[in-house]
Amino acid sequence: MKTYRKELFFHVPTRRAFINITPEVEGLRASGVKEGLVLVNAMHITASVFINDDESGLHHDYEAWLEKLAPHEPVAQYRHNKGEDNADAHMKRQIMGREVVVAVTDGRLDFGTWEQIFYGEFDGRRRKRVLVKIIGE
Repeated sequence: MKTYRKELFFHVPTRRAFINITPEVEGLRASGVKEGLVLVNAMHITASVFINDDESGLHHDYEAWLEKLAPHEPVAQYRHNKGEDNADAHMKRQIMGREVVVAVTDGRLDFGTWEQIFYGEFDGRRRKRVLVKIIGE
């Protein structure tokens, strides 16, 4: 079995963003894996990796929905926010998920219709990373 590991780095200048990282993950053909699995994992507790449609209306709806579930303000509503203001980002990450696993078939990501991989940033303005781990034959 082959394994391959790579880190992707992001420095989002805004507090929140959704970034399509499918091209970066697809570009890891250097692994040589033709049949297997790829794990894509946000390596920070205020960021997420998820799969969905790359459609701006949906991303807007996610932003509005997440803000209703875990509003950023008032920051004093959260016990975690002692010297910080990111408790909502931890909760948004919990909702959107830590990682995804995608099948690799014939050397390509084996997606359903419209599926893309996204990095969700909920407390940006600093460098964060995503782990891509590929295993298979």
